[in-house]
Amino acid sequence: MGAGHLVELGPVPEIFDRPLHPYTQALRDASPIPDPAKKITFRKLEGEVPSPIDPPSGCHFHPRCPNASPLCREQVPEWRELEPGRFVACHHPE
Repeated sequence: MGAGHLVELGPVPEIFDRPLHPYTQALRDASPIPDPAKKITFRKLEGEVPSPIDPPSGCHFHPRCPNASPLCREQVPEWRELEPGRFVACHHPE
């Protein structure tokens, strides 16, 4: 969930192994790995978290999304099934 909206749904192993929504990718990338010997670099999202009281137009994640396009700023993405059992609300899923 991002900004109170469901952004991706599917089997947990698939979501962790291959997230489709940029927000899901950012959450996964921010999760620590339980191996102190392994060096990791966290990918930081740029920009401000949108206000839930006054959300941006279009996709609520577009102000912080590395894949955002003009379409994302104008239109809320539809919930769609990209693969059997894999759902995403994104104009440009990975």
